[in-house]
Amino acid sequence: MLNIVLFGPPGSGKGTQSKLIQDKFGLIHLSTGDVCREEIKKATPEGLEAKRLIDGGNFFPDKLAYRIVEKFIDSNNEAKGFVYDGMPRHVGQIPVFAEMLAKRNGIVDIVVELKVEEEELIQRLLKRGETSGRPDDSGREVIEKRLRIYDDVTAPIAEEYKKAGVYYSVDAMGSMDEVLDRISKLIEEKLSLTPVFAEVR
Repeated sequence: MLNIVLFGPPGSGKGTQSKLIQDKFGLIHLSTGDVCREEIKKATPEGLEAKRLIDGGNFFPDKLAYRIVEKFIDSNNEAKGFVYDGMPRHVGQIPVFAEMLAKRNGIVDIVVELKVEEEELIQRLLKRGETSGRPDDSGREVIEKRLRIYDDVTAPIAEEYKKAGVYYSVDAMGSMDEVLDRISKLIEEKLSLTPVFAEVR
């Protein structure tokens, strides 16, 4: 089973690119946020626990998030692999993430960071905020705070994966298709993967 980690700052397009990679290579896009929200919606035991914590103003604990993700992986055990979007979120999660994969005879095959200039990120998020209604895209000050949090909390995972020899960065400036092409070439080169549509030509 193939495991690709895609990460980048808010506005870098990681959710969009994860879905495109999913379709191109026949993988499953695993968004931590989406999977957890689905458990809440279905009112599963994990979802009810998550809702109780969130309603009480508490942070979503790593342990619970991983329980939910493991449940999702095991329910898709016939998958060719996953594109992880939102996991691991900080350095402390890396060993837990590795252990979760190891229990299923897996490893992190490649980690791709999407790189975008800060001003471009701000403009993308401001534009998204005009239509999404998301409070975290509502103004420059809020967005800049989110970007600082990313720099402090998530960006350091790059150094850890560089040591493991599986980290690569991709220029995520440009059109959606241009960025997908760059990521795809990297995946094909490093993992000797062929897009699924090429198999039926």
